[in-house]
Amino acid sequence: MNLSAFFKRCASNGSLFAILSAAGFSMKAIFVKMAYIAAPVEAITLLAMRMTLALPLFLWLVWLSRSGIGTGGRFSLGDGARVVVLALFGYYLSSLFDFYGLQYISAGLERLILFTYPTLVLVFQMIAFRERPSRRTLLAMAVCYLGLGVALMHDIGATDMGSQVIIGSLWVFASAVTYALYYLGTGVMVKRLGSMRLAGLAGSASSLMVLAHFFITQPAGSMLAQPAQVWLCAALMAMISTVLPVYWMALAIQRIGATNTAAVGNLGPVLTIFAAWALLGEAISPYQMAGLALVMFGIWQLKAGAAKKSVVAEVAGASRSVS
Repeated sequence: MNLSAFFKRCASNGSLFAILSAAGFSMKAIFVKMAYIAAPVEAITLLAMRMTLALPLFLWLVWLSRSGIGTGGRFSLGDGARVVVLALFGYYLSSLFDFYGLQYISAGLERLILFTYPTLVLVFQMIAFRERPSRRTLLAMAVCYLGLGVALMHDIGATDMGSQVIIGSLWVFASAVTYALYYLGTGVMVKRLGSMRLAGLAGSASSLMVLAHFFITQPAGSMLAQPAQVWLCAALMAMISTVLPVYWMALAIQRIGATNTAAVGNLGPVLTIFAAWALLGEAISPYQMAGLALVMFGIWQLKAGAAKKSVVAEVAGASRSVS
């Protein structure tokens, strides 16, 4: 079989789209770090640049899904209010906290912290439904956070700025918390609107929130004053790590299902760590790889345990989207 036939088969069954989506999401932290290296840009300014460029692309997603993938009928005022709340948690606050955190920690550690958000989804679900965690769930979460602790302690010990690593990790963990809250609220809305239309609407709303935050807190000209390298990183984030991965994920889910797409999304932390090594010169240590292995094993165990429950089965391993 020739190469062209191979890619056509991948595209037809969704595997190629799932891989592209995971790769796009995994590159977001790399582009943020590259922008911080290129110039002393504020986190909110960089995020505003990203969302300015992403807004037309989000509107493009809305237009692509205008026929309606969901099953809930006409878009109502209540739907609009829910989309705004989801945008506040999942695309605005989560992204802002993540950008703050990346000022202090490596891209590899950032992706590892974000990858633990399915554990937070489970915790919030158990609190909401007053469920007692099973022994398997507690063990899987313990393994997951043990791995995170190994990676965190290595980063603290490898630099003389341990306090900054802790501050950055707390910011990124706050990003994971807000994204978990967002994800818990998406279930009903995805059924009503479809994943692509919801991403387009919530992304558009979050873009307006970010721009309002920027114009309230920063000089209007500070965005235009950024050098070309920062604008290039923002453009790459907007296209490769924001909108296109959402589109690719929707195509993958249509072809191979959410569970299989989520399984491919688990490549994200691995791709981020190796991209950070190749493009940013971040070291790859045995401790970091051990922490990654433990976190991925813990998440895999959570997914296996949640597979019998419909609410979290697909959420637990789904690729992180726009934060």
